[in-house]
Amino acid sequence: MYQMAAYCRLSKDDGESKVSESIENQMKLIREYVSKSEDLEIADIYIDDGYSGLYFDNRPEFGRMMEDIYSGNVNCVIVKDLSRFGRNYTDSGNYLDNVFVRLRVRFI
Repeated sequence: MYQMAAYCRLSKDDGESKVSESIENQMKLIREYVSKSEDLEIADIYIDDGYSGLYFDNRPEFGRMMEDIYSGNVNCVIVKDLSRFGRNYTDSGNYLDNVFVRLRVRFI
């Protein structure tokens, strides 16, 4: 059973305290995908609403997710699409091809 980190991100702040519609849509798609699989379970949800996808180090929920990965609480990351993970494809590729591979983290 994979313990999944459901990661959602939106680069524009919607100006309200509620979670934006785009984030809700991302979560809906992720939950639908997970519900169709017998070996996936969402361990936690990480939402960076209002943060740019160009940088990884300034997103608080991404940092919390990585802490959970390093501590062994999460062994899979799921996102709606790659652009929600990150917009800098060099840095995104480093996580996908190096960091996650080394830590044996599945990426969906």
